[in-house]
Amino acid sequence: MAFKSKLPNVGTTIFTVMSQMAAEHNALNLSQGFPDFRISPKLIELVNRHMKQGYNQYAPMPGLPALREQIAEMIDNCYQSKVDPYKDITITAGATEAIYATITALIGNGDEVILFDPAYDCYAPAIRLNGGIPIHISLKQPDFSIDWEAVKTKISAETKLIIINSPHNPSGAVLSENDFKTLEEIAVKHDLLILSDEVYEHIIFGQQHQSILKYDALRKRSIAVSSFGKTFHATGWKIGYLIAPEEITNEIRKVHQYLVFSVNTPMQYALADYLKEPDHYLHIAEMYNNKRKFFVERLAASKFEIIPSFGTYFQLLSYKNISDLDDMSMATKLTKENKLASIPISVFYQNKEDNKLLRFCFAKNEETLERAAEILCKI
Repeated sequence: MAFKSKLPNVGTTIFTVMSQMAAEHNALNLSQGFPDFRISPKLIELVNRHMKQGYNQYAPMPGLPALREQIAEMIDNCYQSKVDPYKDITITAGATEAIYATITALIGNGDEVILFDPAYDCYAPAIRLNGGIPIHISLKQPDFSIDWEAVKTKISAETKLIIINSPHNPSGAVLSENDFKTLEEIAVKHDLLILSDEVYEHIIFGQQHQSILKYDALRKRSIAVSSFGKTFHATGWKIGYLIAPEEITNEIRKVHQYLVFSVNTPMQYALADYLKEPDHYLHIAEMYNNKRKFFVERLAASKFEIIPSFGTYFQLLSYKNISDLDDMSMATKLTKENKLASIPISVFYQNKEDNKLLRFCFAKNEETLERAAEILCKI
């Protein structure tokens, strides 16, 4: 059969590759970002209750009104920002669908989209599939901050969208208030749209999350994407949401309705009930920070250099003082020989920049983290 690949340079994601390698070699899997501990029994009970009550058919295309109302209340509670639950909020089949629907709705042939490497791997393929051109800018080392002067030099007449991600996967870096003020100046000056990937908004350490929804001039031209899977460590549920001004939301929903139409009904009812108690999302950061500290403290005796993580449930470790291997080879060796799987960071760069860094997920129980640290300390 003759056909031309739309993504000729895209293969199986690194997450699938490393998880499969971990399974084949019976290695501890700290590569893919999924927790290995149970979600809230109350949340499970709520899903079960709504299933038994018969809420098992299609939900409304934009999402259950009760859930969107609770999200609006949560946004106001967290960021003192008011959004319209009916016009501005759409429930999506995970954050990846939200990102894809947004890019499909807003990006066309020849449109340029600025993104920052290391970048989560779903951004660039979605841009290319819609005829857009990804413009990659590497984050500064060693702190993974944005070089705003470099951004200004990359803006052209074809630039339409900038994608930001904070807290940042894979580095754990976070954007500051000054970052957002600079972004605001650039976006207004050049009339740009902003896609803000905020799936780890509730997993941030020692500071308040700077959501794009807090900045009025940015809100008018931005799409914020969030994830219940990340927030409530239920990644297999694939439920997220996006928030955007009405005119942008209308365009995104046109795409969303033909991608998935609507999202899992009983889980939407359950989440609507669960969000009524703010404690369910306000103390998540504390739980993950304790896990991060537990893991990092046990690495003190290792030869790995610990890169500070200010958010997400990922920890970067540098092995520059241990080996000259490229990061993919190091990750493979670590999995096959030492029985511990991680993610090499070069895969998140268009130019495959290799800074001798590996990403480890610490969204695990203490026993798992203890075993992982023991392995790393022997290397």
